[in-house]
Amino acid sequence: MGVNKSVVLLVILLLAPAVAAWAEWNVRDAGALGDGKADDTAAFQKALDQAGAAGGGVVTVPAGNYCLRGTLRIPGAVTLEGVFRTPPLHVGIPDGGLRGTVLMAYAGRGAPKSEPFIRLAGHAAVLKGVIITYPEWRQTDVPPIPYPPAVQAGPDHVEDVAVIDCLILNAYEGLHFQNAARMIIRNIFGYPSYRGLYIDQCLDISRVENCHFWPFGVRYQPDDPYCKWVNTQGVAFEFGRTDWQYVTHTFCFGYGIGYRFSKTESGSCNGSFVGIGADSCRRGVYVEDAQTAGLLITNGEFVGRWGSNDSVGVEIAETCGAGKVNLSNCSFWGPLDMCVWSRSAKAQLSISNSNFCQWDVNGTGAPAVRLDAGKAVVQGNTFDDYRAHVLVGEDVISAILMGNQGGSGFRCENRAGNRTQRIGNEKPPFEWTDAARANYQIDVGGSGDGLYLVGWYNREKTPGEDEAGSMRWSRSDSRFTLPVKPGSDYAVKLLLSIPEYAISPGNALYFGEERIATLPEAEGDCTITGRFRAAQDTATLTLRVKTWRPSEVNPESGDTRSLGVAVRSVWVQERGQGDRPLFNANTGEYAKP
Repeated sequence: MGVNKSVVLLVILLLAPAVAAWAEWNVRDAGALGDGKADDTAAFQKALDQAGAAGGGVVTVPAGNYCLRGTLRIPGAVTLEGVFRTPPLHVGIPDGGLRGTVLMAYAGRGAPKSEPFIRLAGHAAVLKGVIITYPEWRQTDVPPIPYPPAVQAGPDHVEDVAVIDCLILNAYEGLHFQNAARMIIRNIFGYPSYRGLYIDQCLDISRVENCHFWPFGVRYQPDDPYCKWVNTQGVAFEFGRTDWQYVTHTFCFGYGIGYRFSKTESGSCNGSFVGIGADSCRRGVYVEDAQTAGLLITNGEFVGRWGSNDSVGVEIAETCGAGKVNLSNCSFWGPLDMCVWSRSAKAQLSISNSNFCQWDVNGTGAPAVRLDAGKAVVQGNTFDDYRAHVLVGEDVISAILMGNQGGSGFRCENRAGNRTQRIGNEKPPFEWTDAARANYQIDVGGSGDGLYLVGWYNREKTPGEDEAGSMRWSRSDSRFTLPVKPGSDYAVKLLLSIPEYAISPGNALYFGEERIATLPEAEGDCTITGRFRAAQDTATLTLRVKTWRPSEVNPESGDTRSLGVAVRSVWVQERGQGDRPLFNANTGEYAKP
């Protein structure tokens, strides 16, 4: 006997539980014009309130420029959704235009503590797919005119709220979340000037994914007053008390602090931070405090502020308590003074499998990793082949340095005595014997020369020669650290080139405060010779010269460095040992007869 399919379907429908209808509203139907002139605030709020009264739904916002001179509240279970998904190139720059669902915010100018532009006012309130822009913003306003947050949840308790697929253009503060458990912030773009994102009092897991705070809508120049203000005063991401915060694939550019972990009345942060980046930031990561469970930072990339001389990739402040900071598989480069600086007496730092490319932008001998206090484990990292790698301060409780490598051997300055353990680190490529110290040459600009230089610019090609890395420019004070035999008399010879702009009667080579050689007051290649007596197994010589800027002598040059003279070679000989074989201090080999 056949089965009547229609009857079966009817029975299923009758037995199925009732499901509430999910309605949609359109702000145009509520009276919004979207012409960029008429105030559409009332129409928006009318549609939002209707959706809230019905128990939830979606309020759609078609493409248009919506002038909103008031503020909006999104009720619980209501989504305000536009058509925006991702920012086009150069969005918001004059003549670039804005396309899609554009919300033009005017309320709260000069009153940052007033009601936010959009408040997520109930559980499961969502903002999605809109561009928020501030028509009265001007890049010439420095410091920026403050506004309340563009989007805020809390401080009244809300749960499961979200902001997704939005561009927040030129806000003073972008997103502000307090007491908002299990929130989702995903695909957010913009360049808020004071702060991009703030989270506090989140006692359950929340997620921040694929957010990008970069100079959208701004003509960026490092020395532009507005950009410089953001690049020294602004914070991209700030986390107060938040328990097991998950942050994945986020990036910021041009902020004073990229990721700030604050100590608030509610406490501090712990969580997982994967694939985060901070470019051109004065502090890539600044840890004011952290929970004992720790900050787990993996696959991070950190670059110093362009044109700066005091940038640090990751800094753990003195205020940090017994929290833990773990850096794994991170990379550091660009104009950094130091890559990692730990100052807390109570915190514990772990750095593993990370890559340290560039630091010591001032040429003062700053280390890649500076440990002032507390405890630290530094293991399995790679360091550039010159400059100091790790400095362990005298107040460090425990430091374990294990399995680290550098092109010219791992270099550690240890001031903590036996509280520092060094295990299995790469050794220098060769050892210095008395025969080597008697007669040797350093090829300045060649691989391995950084073992003997402090305060120099990077290797460069000598003009007119094919070999790359054949010299270095000095600064006003550049030093040589030379291996010697204690108590012996030495002669030192420098092969260098003097530009006409660096000529000065004060140019000289010093051993301590003793002038041992004077540079000629003439342009071109020359050789200078000096003599000194060493008291220890290393001797420090200082080359002090007049500096000049290529950009000042050549209008077409963009090089703003303060250069001194170009040095190509250093020859060091113990008195009476001129017949010794010449040792190459770069390679560890003796010259062939």
